[in-house]
Amino acid sequence: MSTLKIISFVTADGPAAGFLDGSDAVVCVEGAAARSAVLDVIASGPEALSRWRDGALRRVPLSQVRLLSPIPEPCRDIFCIGKNYHAHAAEFHSSGFDSSAKEAVPSHPVVFTKPTTSVCGPGDVVRASLDPTQSVDYEGELGVVIGTRCFGVKAADAFDHVFGYVIVNDVTSRELQRRHNQWVIGKGIDTFCPMGPWIATADEVSDVTALELVTEINGEVRQHAQVADLIFDIPTLIETMSATMTLLPGDIIATGTPVGVGIGFKPPRYLGPGDMMRVSITGLGVLENPVG
Repeated sequence: MSTLKIISFVTADGPAAGFLDGSDAVVCVEGAAARSAVLDVIASGPEALSRWRDGALRRVPLSQVRLLSPIPEPCRDIFCIGKNYHAHAAEFHSSGFDSSAKEAVPSHPVVFTKPTTSVCGPGDVVRASLDPTQSVDYEGELGVVIGTRCFGVKAADAFDHVFGYVIVNDVTSRELQRRHNQWVIGKGIDTFCPMGPWIATADEVSDVTALELVTEINGEVRQHAQVADLIFDIPTLIETMSATMTLLPGDIIATGTPVGVGIGFKPPRYLGPGDMMRVSITGLGVLENPVG
C-alpha cells in the first residue's frame, strides 16, 4: 500500500480529493467525482493509491483549501463502540446516564451507529442548538477505516483488512441518549460526528496501540489516553463485527472514548455556543470544531 495522508477538500475551483504532502494539498480528483473519490480509491486497492501518487494533477497550498471530512459521504452509518476504556466505562456507568447494561465494564463490545448525516469536517460548526436538552458532550476517538470487503475475519488477520486511521469526535446529547434508552438518537444529530483532518493509511502507523489521544476543550486537557488501553482491541472489534455482518471498504469503526467526558464531572460540564473542541492523535493530526 502506498503510504499517504488522504484528504477531501475544497479549492477555489470546487471540490477535490487527494493527499497531503508537507504543506501542500495534492489534487488527484476534481469536480463532482471528488465527493466519492476517497471511497472509490479505498475500494480499488493499493494500485489505485499508487496511481494517485504518480498521477496527481496539481498542488495547492494547504492554507488555500478548506478541508472536509476525508470521506464526506460515507457508504453507510459509522459503527461506534461504547464503553471501551476501563476508566471511561466506570465514569459513564456511575454518571446515571448508562441505560445500556447493569455491568460497568461490558463483557462483549457494545456497538451502535451514527448516521452518515451526522458527519462533518475539520472546522465545521457542531450545532449544539439542535439538541433541545442542552446536554452536548464530546468524545474524542480513534477511527479505523476498513479497506477490503470481509466476513468472518479472525483477530490474527484483522489488520490485513484495515485501510487506515482517522480522528472521530463522537459528539453526544446526553439527555437524549438517556431519554430514549439507546444511543442512536442522542448521537445521531446532524453535525455530531466531526471527522478528519485526514486518513493516515495503515503503513503510516507503525504501532496503533502506541498512539496517544488528547481532547481539549477551550485549551483545557480533558482526555489523555493510549490506544493500548482499549478494553476490546481493534482485532477483537473486527473479528466480533465481521462474525455476523460483512464489512465494506470505507466502513468506519470509532473505537470508543477514554475517561474525561463532560458527564464525568460533578456537575456535568456540557458544551455550549462559543466552545472549541480539539482532538489530536499521534500522527493523525488535529481535529478542531467550534460549538454553535
